Amino acid sequence: MSANKVTRRLRIKRSIRNKISGTAERPRLAVFRSNRAIYAQIIDDTTGKTLVAASSAKMDGVNNANVEVSNQVGKEIGAKAIEKGISQVVFDRSGYLYHGRVKSLAEGAREAGLKF
Repeated sequence: MSANKVTRRLRIKRSIRNKISGTAERPRLAVFRSNRAIYAQIIDDTTGKTLVAASSAKMDGVNNANVEVSNQVGKEIGAKAIEKGISQVVFDRSGYLYHGRVKSLAEGAREAGLKF
């Protein structure tokens, strides 16, 4: 049994990362959630490069990442990905539950045109 939430999430994250990987044709959409912001990156794991990134920390006038802000970040990363020619991704929730801010970010990315 895990000592706390953080170690539990990291254990789940390792399990997820053993199963999924981003390629050049279908990169990985990785999510990181902090108390103040939410971050999303589209990563090509074969080369180890971040292709597109978006976060609520870079948004003007936003000092917290609630569900609405997370949806905007998802739309932003989706739009940037479509500009770069990326239409399909693999979703990496990084051990977080698919609920709340993580779900909102995923729905925003889908609304922008990403498929996963």
